[in-house]
Amino acid sequence: MIQKSSSIENEFKRKQRHIIRRIIIRGILILDTPTCLGSGDTESPTDLSLLRDSISNHALLTGASIAGAIRNYLRECEHGYLTSEKADDLPTTLFGAIRSYKDNNQNTITIEDGNQSPLIIDDSISTSPIKSELRDGVKINSVTRTAAEKAKYDFEVLQAGTKFPLCFELLIEKASDEPSLLKGLAIALQGLEKGEISLGMKKQRGFGRCKVHNWQVWNFNLEDASDRIAWLTLDHSWSTNSPCTKSPAVNPFIVAAMKEAGLQFSEEWDDKRDRLTINATFTLATPLLIRSGQSSSDKAPDVVHLKSRRNGELQPVLSGTSLAGVLRHRAERIVNTLQKNTSIIDEIFGVDFSKDKAKKAKVSRLIVHESVIKETKDLVQNRIAIDRFTGGALHGALFNEQPIFGSDKTELNLELELRQPKPHEIGLLLLLIKDLWTGDLPVGGTSSIGRGRLQGKKATITLAYENKIWNITQASKNEPLIIDNSEDLEKFVDSLNEEVSA
Repeated sequence: MIQKSSSIENEFKRKQRHIIRRIIIRGILILDTPTCLGSGDTESPTDLSLLRDSISNHALLTGASIAGAIRNYLRECEHGYLTSEKADDLPTTLFGAIRSYKDNNQNTITIEDGNQSPLIIDDSISTSPIKSELRDGVKINSVTRTAAEKAKYDFEVLQAGTKFPLCFELLIEKASDEPSLLKGLAIALQGLEKGEISLGMKKQRGFGRCKVHNWQVWNFNLEDASDRIAWLTLDHSWSTNSPCTKSPAVNPFIVAAMKEAGLQFSEEWDDKRDRLTINATFTLATPLLIRSGQSSSDKAPDVVHLKSRRNGELQPVLSGTSLAGVLRHRAERIVNTLQKNTSIIDEIFGVDFSKDKAKKAKVSRLIVHESVIKETKDLVQNRIAIDRFTGGALHGALFNEQPIFGSDKTELNLELELRQPKPHEIGLLLLLIKDLWTGDLPVGGTSSIGRGRLQGKKATITLAYENKIWNITQASKNEPLIIDNSEDLEKFVDSLNEEVSA
C-alpha cells in the first residue's frame, strides 16, 4: 500500500524549476540616432509607421526586439560575424536552445526539445510622448543616376534623445551554470553600454544607435528569508523611488554594478569579431544639399537640406542611406571599369533584387553611419529653368533651394565599418575614400551644378584582427598628404587588382 501511494506521488510530482536566485537589472536606454521601430500598419499615412503603445500612445520597444538584438550581439562576440549558434554556447545558455544548429563539419543537427530562456526582458514604453521625424527613401538608377520609377517611400523614425527604461530579470536555477549565465549577461549588457548594439530597422545605415546609462542591479537570494520577502514585496510597476526594501547596486558600468551586487563571474572573454573601421573627418568644399521630405509649418524654400534633432536642436546631417548609395554606385563603376562581375558589390553592400529576383537575400556587411555636420550656414539660392527654344526664362519655373554652406570650422565625421573584411574589399573601400577625399565623388543632390564635394582632413583606419592602425592627414587642400605605412595600404589595392583580373 505504501509502495503504491509512493508511485502515485511520483506520477503527480510537480516539475517546476528550482529557482535559487533572481537578478533584476534596470537601466535607461537613450537613442543616439533616429530609430525606426516599425509597426507593420498598412493603414498608416506613411509607408513605415512607428510602433505605439495602445494606451499611452508613447513609443513601444518590445522585449522581443531587445532580446533579438542582444542575442545576435552575443553570438557575434563568441563566434564572429556570419556564423551560426552552437549547442551549449553563451547565447543558447542565456536565451534558450535553438531548434537546429550546425556542427564543426557544417552538418545540421535538429533538436526536438529546447529549454526556456532564463532571461526575462520586459517591453519598454518611452518616457515621453512620441517625437518623430519623417525620412524619404528612394532607389537611384545606377545608369541614369535618376530616381527609379515607383521606388520612392517614406518612413517614420523616433528622434535621437528618446529614452526607454529597460528591465531584465535573470532566473538562476539550482542546477544551472550560474557563472556562464552571468558572464553572457554581462557581455550582452556591455554591448548596450558601449553603444555597439543597434535597434530597429536600417541598422546598417546608421539608424537605431543607442546607449544605456544608470545601471541598477538587485541580487535576490531566494534561499534567504529577507531577500525572499524583498522580492515578493517588489513594486514591479517601478512607480516609486524605492521599489523594495533591498537597495540596488548603482554604477555607470554594468560589470562594476554586478560585482557590487555580489555576483561572481569571469570577466575574460575572447572577442571573435573581425572588422575594418574607417573614421574620417571631412569639410565641405562646396555647398551640400540632401533633400528633406519633412514638411515645415513655417515659411520655407521649396527644397531644404535634411536636418535631424540632436540634444533637442535641429542639426544638418549626411544620412547613412545617401552616403551608402553614393558609395555603391561608385564601387559598381570601379568594378565595371575593371571588367569584373559585380558579385563583389553584392558581397559588400547586399543583394540588389531589382536585377535578379532569384538571388539569395544577404544583408550588407558595410555599416554606414549617419553624420552630423557642424558649423554650417543656411543660405537660400533662387533658380529658374531656361526655355531651350527662346533662351529666356521658362514661365512658372522659378524655385528656390536652401543648401548648407561650409566654413573653415565646418566638420563632418564619416564612420564606416566592414565586417569580415577581405583584402580586395578593403582595397575597394580605400579607393572610395580616396574619391571622397579628393572631391571626385560628390554626395547629395544637384551634384551636376557643383554641389556635394568634400575635402578630407584626417582619417584613421583600424583593422581589428591584425591589430593595425593607419593614419592619413592633410592640413589643407594645398598641403601634402601624409600616410602612415602607405605600402601596407597599397597591398590591399593590389589585392583588388588581382581579384578582378582573376
